[in-house]
Amino acid sequence: MTQPVLFKQTFLIVLMTAAQAITPAIVAIASMYATIVLFGSRFDPSSEAIVIVGVVCLALVQMPRELNEQLTSPRMSAVVDVIFRWFLVLGVLLAIGYITKSPLQAYPRRIFLTWAALTPLALIVTTLLMHELMRRFLIRAFDMRSAIIAGYNHSSLELARRMQKNQSMRLEVKGFFDDRSPERLAMEPDGVLLGPLSALGEYVKQHRTDVIFIALPIRHVKRVMNLLDDLRDTTASIYYVPDIFVFDLIQARSGEIFGIPVVAMCETPFYGYRGVAKRITDISLSLIILLLLLPLLALIAILVKVSSPGPIIFKQRRYGLDGQEIAIYKFRTMRVTEDGPRIRQASRGDDRITRIGALLRRTSLDELPQLINVLQGRMSLVGPRPHAIAHNEEYRKLIKGYMVRHKVLPGITGLAQVNGFRGETAQLEEMEARVNYDLDYLRHWTPMLDIKIILLTVVRIFRDDKAY
Repeated sequence: MTQPVLFKQTFLIVLMTAAQAITPAIVAIASMYATIVLFGSRFDPSSEAIVIVGVVCLALVQMPRELNEQLTSPRMSAVVDVIFRWFLVLGVLLAIGYITKSPLQAYPRRIFLTWAALTPLALIVTTLLMHELMRRFLIRAFDMRSAIIAGYNHSSLELARRMQKNQSMRLEVKGFFDDRSPERLAMEPDGVLLGPLSALGEYVKQHRTDVIFIALPIRHVKRVMNLLDDLRDTTASIYYVPDIFVFDLIQARSGEIFGIPVVAMCETPFYGYRGVAKRITDISLSLIILLLLLPLLALIAILVKVSSPGPIIFKQRRYGLDGQEIAIYKFRTMRVTEDGPRIRQASRGDDRITRIGALLRRTSLDELPQLINVLQGRMSLVGPRPHAIAHNEEYRKLIKGYMVRHKVLPGITGLAQVNGFRGETAQLEEMEARVNYDLDYLRHWTPMLDIKIILLTVVRIFRDDKAY
């Protein structure tokens, strides 16, 4: 969508973009060829396995199609994206092989595993090389373009700073137009006031201007319309920049509905392939963990049963995705099974907790049955921790934005938990801090953030003094 701001489309760019689109599939097939030959087997380029690998890679391992994304995104981000997408490819290939019983099973397991391990390395090298080639080409192929901004505010200043910081974008901001004086604007040292809004049209006629950003508040529609009238005889590209910093946005993004532009201001991060990828990851890891810990689960079940009267598994109603009521599973750690309109949080030295229950809660082993909730689709491995319905109804009245955390599936662990907000929330401020971390998770979710939270959870199990 923003590509025209930076570049004029040329036939050479189209060719290079097309080459980038098919490169991952070519690399994967070439890697498979090298692996098969290495093990002394025969490579058949017309086999169904090669076709399936090529199609899946074309669909799932795509380099960024927006040129500005390739210029501005950090290299590490590209590497992480390749690794994440490769795991997604392997999951799809394994699913196809399991369902069809062929043709991916035509090759020995050692060939498949070697290929699965070596290909992402080749993809990473190729991706970084293609990014660098494209970046160098774009920087040399286009002259620096000039831009001005109508309206001085947080959004426009931040936009100017980011463009100035990323010189590879080939866009130079000459300054701002605003009817207020520099003193009223409290202008930063790096801001240049070129004049009032009424002088903008004349400036464009006298100076070469390629791009104009209009960053006036939404309430100033009349002034925006007047500016557009003044600029009708210019060839500059014109873009409207809403002041998004006045809102508390969750996964904000632009789009359209039947041709009408819309801006998402509060939305789940798990849309499209993101949601599919997260679900596949949840199912795969949950199955692996359950199979590995099956003996431990059986032992815990026996210990819970003999420790005190009551069920082995404790079920409690909580709010899940979109505030829908779900039942979550835990190993019972108390002599009571509370699930009513009033629930007392567990506290240090709580006499309701059994001896084995204290150990389970301290090590978080009581949460393991929630892996079944993950397989059911009621929970995710990582997400905001679900609270008892009684607590939800209490805190939603006290904390602004509390229910927004339910825009995603609740998690067994979350960003709040690895930052020390686990267990009892005796003070309202503690719950507010937990909710703020949950909302930050929604704002900044990436696959790497999930991995980081899982690893931190494992590390902090053994040194968390808030679990009781």
